[in-house]
Amino acid sequence: MTTESVIDVLIIGGGPAGSSLAWALRGSGLVVAIMDKQTFPRQKVCAGWVTPAVIEELQIDLEDYAKDRVLQPITGFRISQLGQKQVQSKYPDEPVSYGIRRIEFDDYLLQRCGAELLLGQAFKSMEVTSEGWLVNDSIRARLVVGAGGHFCPVARAIGSKGVSETAVAAQEAEFRMTDAQREACSIDEEVPELFFTPDLLGYGWVFRKGDYLNIGLGREDKKRLSSHVQDFCDYLVAQGKIPEGITEKYNGHAYLLYNHAERNLVKDNVLLIGDSAGLAYPQSGEGIRPAVESALLAAHTIKACKGNYSADCLQAYSSELEKRFGKRLPEPGLMERLPVGIKQLFASQLMKTHWFTKNVVTDKWFLHSHQPALTEEVPTRHQDRS
Repeated sequence: MTTESVIDVLIIGGGPAGSSLAWALRGSGLVVAIMDKQTFPRQKVCAGWVTPAVIEELQIDLEDYAKDRVLQPITGFRISQLGQKQVQSKYPDEPVSYGIRRIEFDDYLLQRCGAELLLGQAFKSMEVTSEGWLVNDSIRARLVVGAGGHFCPVARAIGSKGVSETAVAAQEAEFRMTDAQREACSIDEEVPELFFTPDLLGYGWVFRKGDYLNIGLGREDKKRLSSHVQDFCDYLVAQGKIPEGITEKYNGHAYLLYNHAERNLVKDNVLLIGDSAGLAYPQSGEGIRPAVESALLAAHTIKACKGNYSADCLQAYSSELEKRFGKRLPEPGLMERLPVGIKQLFASQLMKTHWFTKNVVTDKWFLHSHQPALTEEVPTRHQDRS
């Protein structure tokens, strides 16, 4: 890459959002590059499951993917509030989701995306030029796309990070179990377990992917997060679900929930996708599918702009996101305004019912089975929300 050459689309961040955008722009005639401070494969903190919609949207060959990577079919969920009896939902016909390891999944998407890869290069600066931007004093780009997660440097550089954003903080660990740990782990590989906290500020999970175990907890209230995680792990041990004496380090990350994110998504010659745009589903915090779909919608807009990356032209992307995910709600909604005690009482009772845990928590909040997959050709074909 020389200072004389100009990149049409420079994507900052090589996760699922960035690689999906590059993949969706293949064959467009545009020069696309991805910059990431990490080299791949790299570890990534994430519970790590993807729905069939993502597999369809990205045209992933499951048989090929599973040849030398973890692909754990999920055929059910066990859900409860901490301390209550668990309720199980099963899906006997076919998997409703797949467990993956992000170190493998992200690298797979990146290597097949078709973009020039500028790995091991941290984003440091961007300056306006007559053509768009000069990044890191050496790379000229007509359009810069922020795909660097919650702390995306592009979002910071354009002043798009909201001052009152409510972020979810999470800690989790994923590790390969020893023979003794596998023997002591009672988690069903095909049935992840979710535990909502009684104060309704978050939930924990434990998910077995063959020899690997993933344990984590996320909360909207970041106070004493490590203590909450430790209490959760102690609970799992006491219930006989995970082995004692796990010494793996719990790593942290943060993400914005869609209905509370206040970031501006476009500016002249700039666009934000994935967690950089704050697109995680409000109830589950799941971010892979929104990241992928935002990338597909962004690709559709970028192609339609035909080289004119002004904010006015890019605004179509924001409109498509709203059609897909609904309007953002920076103010508390009706349920959020209810007294805490009433919400906790309702939740405690609803979490005991099979109808609610399956039809609302699992189907709607986590699987989003009511919303068909996007198509690459017509990204807003399915935009009705229920």
